[in-house]
Amino acid sequence: MTTRKTLRASGHLIDDGLLHKIFDVVTGTGATYEVIESRIGRTKDQTSTAVIQVDAPEESTLADIMQDLVKLGVEPVETASVVLEPAPADGVAPDGFYSTTNHPTEVRIEGTWTLVDQQRMDALIVVDGDRASCVKLRNVEKGQAVVVGAEGVRVTPPAKDLEDGDFGFMNSEVSSERHVALVVDSLAKQIAQIKKEGKKKVILVAGPVVVHTGGVAPMERLLAAGAIDGILAGNALAVHDIERALLNTSLGIDTNTGQGVAGGHCHHMRAINEIRKHGDIPKAIEAGSLTHGIMYHCVKHGVPYVLAGSLRDDGPLPEAITDMNEAQEAYAAMIEDAGIVLILSTMLHGIATGNMLPSTVTTVCIDINPAVVTKLCDRGSAQTIGVVTDVGLFLHMLADRINA
Repeated sequence: MTTRKTLRASGHLIDDGLLHKIFDVVTGTGATYEVIESRIGRTKDQTSTAVIQVDAPEESTLADIMQDLVKLGVEPVETASVVLEPAPADGVAPDGFYSTTNHPTEVRIEGTWTLVDQQRMDALIVVDGDRASCVKLRNVEKGQAVVVGAEGVRVTPPAKDLEDGDFGFMNSEVSSERHVALVVDSLAKQIAQIKKEGKKKVILVAGPVVVHTGGVAPMERLLAAGAIDGILAGNALAVHDIERALLNTSLGIDTNTGQGVAGGHCHHMRAINEIRKHGDIPKAIEAGSLTHGIMYHCVKHGVPYVLAGSLRDDGPLPEAITDMNEAQEAYAAMIEDAGIVLILSTMLHGIATGNMLPSTVTTVCIDINPAVVTKLCDRGSAQTIGVVTDVGLFLHMLADRINA
């Protein structure tokens, strides 16, 4: 028996290719559609609206279609309140639960649209009274009211057309032909605006390549200037930074000459041991053992940092969080109220952070390898602005622009 639902799609349906995506979702399941009303914007500033009637062979197919269409900003013409079911156990969701995107989402509770808090992808929506929040699957508690299906859910994907914004000359595609100076200039303006308003944070997600490419000095300048509000990294960034500060090498390579040094292969272990001898990084600084570098300036200027460990870490440093669930929570806490996130040559930590960010956060990924930026975009962080260049050069230019 055929089941039917009338839907409304609005936005830049033509320019962003949304209409084609909607039709592909419907026909890909064996269902059919008919556009029964449409209004197409005549300029790039005007949005379009289409009312579409969808006929599916059965109710379950229509439910699956709605799960996908809601994420494209489609909603039923006649909207009911959200459907809720209790979680059957801790860390277990009801069957058919709604899995979130990173786009701004609202749910309809007793006739009122409510914005979902802590928006991120791959989470559940839990409703408590008149409040709705994204909750990770492992954190859901037995009996909590979980949104099931797509009824009463409204998603607002960001428009691709950014020509009126600070990054108007860029889009989410990856290119090695962008004028890096223009990117730096626009980024510096946005950072200055965030600092002036004092409501959002500028977060850096950095890999050890920052140290290898000569990015320590400009990072020190950015930290001293108060341009950075937090750093997310792995054990390696801190280890290589401290190795450089103590022994003037990075992975055993002299940072002045670029040549290997005798015994350099164990320098990173000596750096770890020096910190562990004092107890942690702040205590090593207090003792006068660590006197410069990225980690030194983080402590000196009160910039918080999170070091997430991994299977390949040596040591690790005392601060490295080796429990991955705990590290995830620490990352998520750091990026709350983020306005700009810069991902500096780290695929592992970049993708992890990107998965936690709402699509409304300006995300800039700087890497010499285009595949790293492409991978981040492919994993759902489509708002990412990719800049293919040397990260050390980029940081020098940004520090110069910020300090100017």
